[in-house]
Order: sequence, then C-alpha cells, then structure tokens
Amino acid sequence: MSVIVDLADELFDLLLDRNPLGASFMGLPGHEDRLTDYSQAADQRFSAAFGSVAARARAVPDEGLSSSDRITKRTIEHEAEVQLGRIEARWIEFTVSGLFVTPAAGLLTFLADVPVTDDLPQRLATVPEALATIAQRQRDGLADGLTPVAHLVRQAIDNLDTRLSTVDAYVGSEACRPVVESAVAPAIAAYRDFLATELLPHGRNPEHGGVCWLPDGDRRYAVAVRAHTTTSLTPDALHQIGLDVIAGLAEEYVPLGRAVFGTDSLPEIFRRLREDPALRWTTGDEMVAAAEATVRRAEAAAPAWFHRLPAVACEVLPYPPSTPASTPPAYRHGTLDGSRPGTYYVNTAVPHEAARHKTEVTSFHEAVPGHHFEVTRAESLTSLPMLRRTAAVTAYREGWALYAERLADEMGLYSTDLDRLGMLMMDSTRAGRLVVDTGLHARGWSRQQAIDYLLANTPMAPHHVVSEVDRYLAAPGQALAYMVGRLEIQRLRRLAESELGPRFDIRDFHEAVLGEGPVPLSVLAELITDWINRRPR
Repeated sequence: MSVIVDLADELFDLLLDRNPLGASFMGLPGHEDRLTDYSQAADQRFSAAFGSVAARARAVPDEGLSSSDRITKRTIEHEAEVQLGRIEARWIEFTVSGLFVTPAAGLLTFLADVPVTDDLPQRLATVPEALATIAQRQRDGLADGLTPVAHLVRQAIDNLDTRLSTVDAYVGSEACRPVVESAVAPAIAAYRDFLATELLPHGRNPEHGGVCWLPDGDRRYAVAVRAHTTTSLTPDALHQIGLDVIAGLAEEYVPLGRAVFGTDSLPEIFRRLREDPALRWTTGDEMVAAAEATVRRAEAAAPAWFHRLPAVACEVLPYPPSTPASTPPAYRHGTLDGSRPGTYYVNTAVPHEAARHKTEVTSFHEAVPGHHFEVTRAESLTSLPMLRRTAAVTAYREGWALYAERLADEMGLYSTDLDRLGMLMMDSTRAGRLVVDTGLHARGWSRQQAIDYLLANTPMAPHHVVSEVDRYLAAPGQALAYMVGRLEIQRLRRLAESELGPRFDIRDFHEAVLGEGPVPLSVLAELITDWINRRPR
C-alpha cells in the first residue's frame, strides 16, 4: 500500500471522528454512541490533524505516483483544505437556521433518522452536551461580532418548537424513550430558549444578511467559494456567469411557453408557472407516487446511456413529519454494504404549494440518473481508498446531478413540454444562485434585493424564492456548486465530442466522468483530457 493511500485512510478516519452520524449513515461501525464534538478544543485538535495530513500529502512528489495515487493526493489536499477552512471561518458560531445545513438543525435532522443500534440510547444521551456546546460556541461568536441573521434564528426557534411537539421521532426503540424524555427534549428546549433570549436580540437584520457584513467577511466567503466550487473563480466572475446563463435561458422559455400556455411573453410564462393552481399537487401521496414513477422510468432507459447501473434501486420516500416545509427534497446515500438503499426524500408538507412541473426534473437530479447513479458508482469502486469513494466534493456531485437534469431531456424522459419547462425553471434557479449568492455575500445585497432579482428573472413561486434566499444566507457559497459543476461537465463533453467525432460514445464518457469517484473539477478536467487522448485514433 502506498504512502498516499495510507494518508487517504488517515484522513477518512479523521472525517468519521469529526462526523460520527455520517459514519452511521454509511454503515461504518465504531461511532454509534457518539455525536460530533463541537468544542473549540476539538476544532483545534482536528485543525492540527487535518493540517498535518495535508502537509504530508503535499510533500509526496508526483513523480513515481500512479495516476490513481495522484488523484488521491489531490483529493486529500482538497478535502483537508475544506475542513481547515470551515474551522478557521468559524461557521458554527454564526450559521443558525431551521435548515439541516446549519449545526444544530443538522444534528437534530439526521439524529431523527439515524439507523437504530443498541448504542442509540447512549448516543441520544449526548444530545444535551452537543447542544450546550453549540450554544457556547455561538456565545463566543457574539463576543467577536460573528452574529447570526435574526429572521433565520426565528426560523430555527420555530423548527425547534416543531421538534419538541414531535419528539417521539427520536424514539428509535423503547429503550430510547426514557433518555428522549429525560435528556433530549429538555436539551432541545434549553437550546431553543438560548436562541430566543441570548442570540435573537443580537441578530443581523435582513439588509445585512451576507457574510461580507461580518468581521473579515470577504475572506470567510472566499473560503466558502473555493470549497464549494473547487475552482479559483472569483465572486465577480461567478456573478457574471450567472447573469449570462439567465440571459440564455430566456430564449429557451419562449417556444415551450408558446406550446404550453399559448404565449411567448416571458413574464406571462413565469406568471403561469408560479400562479396557476392547476399546476400544483393536492396530496403528498400523489407527489411520492409521481416521483417514484419518474425514477422507475429513468431506470428503464438508463442502459442505453450507461455501461454500469446501481446494484440496488433508489428508494423514494416522504420526509418524516417533523421536517420543515422549507426543507428541499434530497438524496440520502445508503449504507456501503447495500443493506439500506440510497433514498430520495420528497417533502410532502404542503402539496398545494408544490409545483407538478418540478417533480420530474427533481427526480432526475436527486435519484436517476443523478445522485443515486453518481453516489452508488463511487461507492462501488472498491479498489479506491474510502476517502475517494465518499469525498463530499460539492461541485462534482451537484454538478453531475444538474447535468443529469439536461441529460434526461436527451434521454427523452420528460413526459410533457410542461415538465420540460420545469427543467428550465430549475436551470433558472441554479443560475440565479450564482447571481444571488455572490450578491448577498460579496456585494452586500439585502435579502429583499435577492428576492426581487429571483422574482424578476426566474419563474420560482414567491414562497420558493424566499426559502431559496434564506438557504443562501444560511449556507454561504454552497449554492454556487451546482451550475459551476454542470457547466464544466458540459464543457468537457463538448470537448470529447469535438475531439473524438464518430468515435464518441456517451456511455464511455459517463464512465470516464463517474469512474474515479468525486474529484475536484480541475482533476476532472485532467481525467477527461487524458481519457480523450487515450481513445483509439
């Protein structure tokens, strides 16, 4: 075994120690009795460990390394740098909301769905310490001017109230009930009171929600941009890319709008997509059934487009009842041994607000041929270190899922022109994210400026626009990954098609993109270029 593989395994073990719940969801034993240690001391300990691994990886010369080990080296450096950046930026101290992208909400969201083991009562018993530690870190943030956004704190409080009313969601077995009643519920209530009495009065107003308004905010945002895009693109460049994509999409809406609504007026097309009550669901069961039918249709078509298919089909389920209505649909990977399949979760909380025309595109993104294909393919690469199979490279993973939305159109999977309008709608959303995320966090836009931009330039419904903007405020930079990754995969495909001509096979290209697991976009470009050069002439 090479030095680089040893370092990858060391980093992977560190990541599991850092995120024990993640280890449990992957089905990896040894962490079932613990939660993340959110303390400053833990941050310092992990920072030193991540820095050490990164430095030792950089010190290994590329000369003499196999191609696979060179990719592993680059992945180690990226993953370690991401972790170091998160610790240095102190995200835990000022990112508060009801969404699972923030520390306390994420902890409580995933804990409610963690696999049940004999150690679950012991794990639940650590919830008071975890939430008390998060509260203390947020007190520390206040002392240094790292304040949360006030209306997101209110949303977090509302979410905690919901969790308290549905606290039985944490009772995975009867052995858990006493600790849920004696420890978990009081801890949630105590953290809720901390937010209401100590944090909320100091929250930033919505005119100053971006990271740029915090001390050293530009540097904090730069760290997030680099982590989520895996590129050196600046906020200004990303902002312009978003504007350009939005402008191009306007031309695509017109023929579909004419076919579906009988109009080529972009504002009228947007209005119909937003407001027509006939385009909404009536029940959650309808939503889940439609999503499942879409996934199964995509699975049936996939062999013509992919050499390798997942061994286990994607499961489609509604979120648990305690999930906030603002939580977006999402894919959750299964266990590495296949005992629990990857699952696409549909948010059925408010069906009458959910657009029918988003169902197919979202299913292609979250499930097939999107995240489920990419995640299961990576996890099947047993010759690679676990770090390579599971790396959370946002631009690659979300870029592939967004590419899958357009690929589904090539595959003939959209049922109607209305569903294809849903595809354009989601493209508008992701392009708008580039404009709005950078607007908020680099240019100092107010929340209302961000809302107004999306209402003017996308067909998203107002409630969706508001939840999207609040998501960007809660997780700076994360929303940039989608379109950046998609555009790069599309660029590489055009390059391959141009270079290979009639020798281009879409199945081979997809295998080349997916066959090395999640990698930074610069590494993916090198991989595809090498793959093109190795094709028979």
